[in-house]
Amino acid sequence: MDAPERGALKLVWFIAAALVLVSLVEIGLYLTVCWVPQPPQPVAILPLVWKSIPAWLGVIILIKAKALAEWISERLDL
Repeated sequence: MDAPERGALKLVWFIAAALVLVSLVEIGLYLTVCWVPQPPQPVAILPLVWKSIPAWLGVIILIKAKALAEWISERLDL
């Protein structure tokens, strides 16, 4: 793997990790909003599912990282 492909791979890893991290922060903030008030509010499932979608996309991107990095390097003609 040459340098441009490694750079593209690092970019793909960064984007995937950012998606997972942002999703985890969103879920944590939602759970905090539900549990902090007295009395605690019930946690709804649908908002948790919507907020977890970026995390699942990040995991899929991490699984397909090498193929995506090759595609990016070919597409940008690096």
